[in-house]
Amino acid sequence: MKIKTAVCDDEAEMAEELAEKLSGFFAANNMGADIVKFSSGISLLENVGERPDYDVIFLDIKMKAPDGMDTARELRRRNYGGFLIFVTVLEELVFDAFEVSAYDYLVKPLDSGRFEKTMNRLKKSLAENTVQVRKNGETSLVKSEEIVCCEVIDRKLYIHLSSGGTVDFYGKMEELESRLDSRFFKCHRSFLINFAHLKKFCGSCAVMGDGTEVPVSRLRRAAFEEAFEKFMREWKL
Repeated sequence: MKIKTAVCDDEAEMAEELAEKLSGFFAANNMGADIVKFSSGISLLENVGERPDYDVIFLDIKMKAPDGMDTARELRRRNYGGFLIFVTVLEELVFDAFEVSAYDYLVKPLDSGRFEKTMNRLKKSLAENTVQVRKNGETSLVKSEEIVCCEVIDRKLYIHLSSGGTVDFYGKMEELESRLDSRFFKCHRSFLINFAHLKKFCGSCAVMGDGTEVPVSRLRRAAFEEAFEKFMREWKL
């Protein structure tokens, strides 16, 4: 399982220390990781472009403009949906973190106990918000929120993403379904959809946000409507 991680800190020694701790934690938990270091908010923002795709970003709050908080605001403006964790000298500086939906914060100098606690929480959250896909001997993560629908052809599963891409691998629809939450519904023996991307329902067809038309089995229509109402209560209203 690979976690794409960014460490943004203008103190080179601090960035290196945090990167080493992260590498050690991921290795100890059998989680592969790509860890990239940045020395400023500008360099991070230039790297991610308009589609930030890091699973987790560690941001030093006190940096030259844009500081960590302003960098976080810009990341959220670009629809970054990953985990933000601030690194700070003074705890009182993190009160504005609620504005950018920060996941947690670490205080300098890094305390090993606090670091382990935060990372164990993060590990659990990553597992709950992603699906692990194993292909050609490697395991990668697919964010649940990016899944539009899934289909099975023969023994191969195809996960269609909101980005327009597709992830394919050998597996069983039942196993994939068991790893997903109530946003997802198996509307046909060969299709599983994410209600969060549903555009309209035409009785025998679910039209997704990307234009994909997914068949809805006649025997599943009543359950489809019931599941969608539940989704609206739990996720929308």
